[in-house]
Amino acid sequence: MRDPSVSLSVTSHASLAEIGQAAWDACACPEAADGGRPFDPFTTFRFLKALEDSRSVGAGSGWGPRHLAVRDCAQVIAVAPLYVKAHSQGEYIFDFGWAQAWERAGGRYYPKLQAAVPFTPASGRRLLTLRGQEARGRAALVQGMIGLAEANRMSSAHITFCTGAEAEAGAAMGLMPRASQQFHWVNAGYADYDAFLAALSSRKRKALRRERAEAQGFGGQIVALTGDQIEPGHWDAFWAFYQDTGSRKWGTPYLTRAFFDRAQATLRGDILLVLAIRDGRPVAGALNLIGRDTLYGRYWGAIEQHPFLHFELCYHQAIDWAIGHGLARVEAGAQGEHKLARGYLPVVTHSLHWIADTGFRRAVADFLEQERRAVDHENDVMTSMGPFRRGPDPE
Repeated sequence: MRDPSVSLSVTSHASLAEIGQAAWDACACPEAADGGRPFDPFTTFRFLKALEDSRSVGAGSGWGPRHLAVRDCAQVIAVAPLYVKAHSQGEYIFDFGWAQAWERAGGRYYPKLQAAVPFTPASGRRLLTLRGQEARGRAALVQGMIGLAEANRMSSAHITFCTGAEAEAGAAMGLMPRASQQFHWVNAGYADYDAFLAALSSRKRKALRRERAEAQGFGGQIVALTGDQIEPGHWDAFWAFYQDTGSRKWGTPYLTRAFFDRAQATLRGDILLVLAIRDGRPVAGALNLIGRDTLYGRYWGAIEQHPFLHFELCYHQAIDWAIGHGLARVEAGAQGEHKLARGYLPVVTHSLHWIADTGFRRAVADFLEQERRAVDHENDVMTSMGPFRRGPDPE
């Protein structure tokens, strides 16, 4: 038996290729070793490598890979997707206010370190370890991340959209936990979409039926494609949708066109692409990624505007597909109180933060405590306003 007191080594890497797919995925998705789906498709080697290979991250993007690997002798026991950030874009855990405050005080907030999946507000493990190595691996990754930040005189380090268990472990290590809000749909064992509707109040049921009928009457058909059903030409259409949304929301789309070619080559088995097709041409679409028990909504766009088509492709079709494939949840991305009326309820998401300067750290900690109370209160209020019936409510 190896002496547990032997120190671990932590190294940082400018590319996933330096760690290797087998070692990475053994930590990121050990549950997929049997050939099944990973719980979190976003931390797989193939997804993160597609971002690197397509130059969606790397030089000029503001996301510089510095992935961590923890080794016990020659064996990799833990890894983390880590980036040097030159800005706070594409994170969805907003710290622009922190950056402005620190720079007004004469400090330099960027670059900072970020353990995250770029452009992806989906919760999952960020401190990825072999089974049985959780405590050692997490501690080594956190120490390595802070050590890297200190050695390079960075203002801060952040772990975003981590799990609740990681948030608890990180807080015990001295990191500051942050609570944020998203809206998720939970499958209560529904047999079909009508069974889900039956759980709603009569008024909400009728509203959603009208909404779906109007959306589906746009003059074409809606198809849900995955795996080999997705063809290279579908990405030409989706790129146009993505550019339209990206130009309106972010100014410049985060993902490059090459990412979608990589998705076709290595990720199409992880993808659900929902398209609205009119006169033989896709006019709108929604891109989802498929986990072992969760469907993750990511991107939407359209070149034609039709009433409620956004809600149909992004939310209702996702629920339909999740029910039909026995998935437990749909996570439909960041923000969006409009999701509440469509059966998506508020949940708390987690992140962890380290600030180098002691005084600034105290100020951020005070803010986070107030923010946590506000998020808890808002979640309670929003849940009470949800569409689900609370007693007999016949049609």
